[in-house]
Formats: sequence, structure tokens, C-alpha cells
Amino acid sequence: MAEFRLETDRLILRSWRAEDCAAFAVMSADPDVMQHLGGTIDRAASDAVIARLQGGEAEQGQTFWAIERKGDAALLGFCGLRRGGHAGTPVPDELEIGWRLARQAWGQGYAREAAAASLDWGWRNRSDAQIAAWTVPANRASWGLMLRLGMVHRPELDFDHPSFAPGHPLCRHLVYTIDRPA
Repeated sequence: MAEFRLETDRLILRSWRAEDCAAFAVMSADPDVMQHLGGTIDRAASDAVIARLQGGEAEQGQTFWAIERKGDAALLGFCGLRRGGHAGTPVPDELEIGWRLARQAWGQGYAREAAAASLDWGWRNRSDAQIAAWTVPANRASWGLMLRLGMVHRPELDFDHPSFAPGHPLCRHLVYTIDRPA
């Protein structure tokens, strides 16, 4: 399979490469980055995330792609689309948009730029009527971006994440969707 590449003004969304592992591991060990995702993970777990994302791209033709900054080729995190939420939830087969950026990339509009490009790619290359995203209520930055992208909170789809015990601060997830443009 050819390497995926999607360019914006400042970014390149692309397939994952072996040389991304070290920078992604640093990001995955940052408590601020991982605070709404279940906590930090070690290098082996971080590498396993990349392997899963690469497998998803091979199977589905899309994934949460690596984000590279054009100016210096720095890995900023990931953004993109993947199919499949969580079994036993209202979003088991949704086309999901997601993102995760290194702390030093926060507040510069990179997440919005990458997410808008991912949505546009999705509408051009997938037939889904909507694209969904989910996060915990405390992750104001993520659900705020969902709103800025034109997504709408869908409380009837909110769910308790099966990886967390009832009552855990990361158990409840809010679901946002955006409909295919007319």
C-alpha cells in the first residue's frame, strides 16, 4: 500500500513510519497529553498504538494518521478517521474522527487544521452520512474543537466507556456528530 499523504497549509497528515516511534512515546508519556485518555503509557504500549493504527490503515484505508509539521518535519501527534467505536455502545461502527497532539503543539490551531482536512478527506472518500467523535466531559479542548468544526452534541449517543469502571472520571463519554454536507 502506498503511503498516505494529505497536505494543509502547515501540516502533512501521513502514514506512520518507524522513525515516529520515539517522538510518539515521549508524547504518550506526558501526563498532560494523556490526562483524559487513561494515563501515560510506556514505550512498548506506545509502539503498540502505532502498530494498531498502521493495521487499521491497511484494513480500512484510513486511520489516525501521523501529523508532521511542514516547517521542520516534527511529529506533532495524530489526526484522522477510523472505523469502529466500542462494542456495546451506541457507536460500534461509526466513522470516528480523532486527534491527539503533543503539548508543545497545543493552542496553535494545528488540531483544527488537521481535523478540517480529515473531515474534508472523509466526505470525498467515504460514503458515510455522518462522522462522529467522542471524549470525556472534562476534555473541554476536544469537545470545544468538535463544536468549532460544526459538530453537534448527541446526548442520546453518550455512553459509558467499557474500559473504565462505573463512576470513574473517564467512564462517561460525550458523542458529537457532523452530517455530510449537502
